[in-house]
Amino acid sequence: MSALLTPIGIERPTAIKFGPGLVAEVGAFVRVQGYMRPLVVADPFNAGRVDLLALPGDPAVFGSVRAEPDIANLEALLAMAERVRPDVVIGFGGGSAMDLAKLAAVLPGSGQSIRDVVGPEKVNGRRVALIQVPTTSGTGSEAGARALVTDPATQNKLAVQSRHMLADLAVVDPLLTLTVPAAVTAATGVDALAHCVEAYTSRKAHPLIDIYAIEGIRLVGRFLGRAVRDGGDREARAGLSLASLYGGFCLGPVNTTAGHAVAYPLGTRHHIPHGLACALIFPHVLAFNAPAVVDKTAHVLDALGLSVEGEAAIGAAARTWCEALGIDMRLSQHGVAADDLEIMAGEAHAIRRLLDNNPRDISPAEILAIYHAAL
Repeated sequence: MSALLTPIGIERPTAIKFGPGLVAEVGAFVRVQGYMRPLVVADPFNAGRVDLLALPGDPAVFGSVRAEPDIANLEALLAMAERVRPDVVIGFGGGSAMDLAKLAAVLPGSGQSIRDVVGPEKVNGRRVALIQVPTTSGTGSEAGARALVTDPATQNKLAVQSRHMLADLAVVDPLLTLTVPAAVTAATGVDALAHCVEAYTSRKAHPLIDIYAIEGIRLVGRFLGRAVRDGGDREARAGLSLASLYGGFCLGPVNTTAGHAVAYPLGTRHHIPHGLACALIFPHVLAFNAPAVVDKTAHVLDALGLSVEGEAAIGAAARTWCEALGIDMRLSQHGVAADDLEIMAGEAHAIRRLLDNNPRDISPAEILAIYHAAL
């Protein structure tokens, strides 16, 4: 059936403000709405610059968000939320902070635990306001309704999706990303790229989302190298912030595919940051899927300034493109051992919510081959 005849729905934050210097709009919104008990959810670095939000009074700050948050990290936040009883929760950081902020806005006082809400639309509701403020350009979590937390018992990610976790306000201020180091800029930029590419080439791809996906790819192709070379390049930072936001738009109605499924065990088992994990896998899945989406893969390559054909050439060119950003693309250099690859392949293959979207069927053996090629 034509994609044009496929029903699709788009849900967005109630309001999105995008532009340099807009971070103080958070405090203005809180004042106008009359909120009195803000709770800021941040990583340690951003916890040290909460003043940029221009919040009234003395806001409560949970500043211990981990790079790959697990259930214990979430429970510590929820315990604080129970004490503070906030009327507005503010995610201030990368995807981890924003994901935990979503859960802190819906779980306390609900009678539901994290395990009760895993899956689509199981959250009962939300009684507090939610604001999201990204400080990296990668996850696009500010735009979406999903949150991911690692279960250390199974070393798998628990995925929660709910319309109740859409922000009342998302403030995307590219100046907040000026402090992001080059290595993190590169990895998170490829994560944003992967969101757009995977949505663009998905079995669920839709023209309504393709327009965001391909423009996000073009923005990364144009600006990521510039931002890595010069972190103070404000135009490049703004371009990446927009690409990340567009990637977030792609995640709700379409979502990611094999790239993210194959990357997840790198984070859950080896604690490789999510953006870097996606970057390490990106060239291999792009090449693997190419025969199933020939024209769209050509569009992706063109947007990245690459002109090659054939799986091997595509994988090599995309890998070289990532290496030019300063990313060491060898799994072995990030603590992944060969004797763990088969277990990882089995875990990745079990992530059907993503693999069922992939344009080409992929077996555990083919996932294992990707890991070996990336090792």
